[in-house]
Amino acid sequence: MSDNNTNDTPPDHLSVNPNSPAFDAEVLQRGVGIRFKDRVRTDIEEYSISEGWVRVQAGKTVDRKGQPLTIKLTGPVEAWYEDLGDNPPVAKKD
Repeated sequence: MSDNNTNDTPPDHLSVNPNSPAFDAEVLQRGVGIRFKDRVRTDIEEYSISEGWVRVQAGKTVDRKGQPLTIKLTGPVEAWYEDLGDNPPVAKKD
């Protein structure tokens, strides 16, 4: 997806679903922290910083293929790598 070896901020768009074009296993291995509407969230399935949205699972509901149903929430999104310590650089929309 993107070269994160020289970049200390996560990509603009990332998904945990391996079937998504926004999936990047190397980035996910590092651990990405997400703050949505000034609250740290651990239940994010996909996010886009520039477009200002996140997708979260809608309860335990699944579609006919067994994939979790997600809902799209809009608002300010910030992301950072968790392996960079207490004050990592934060990717956010300016």
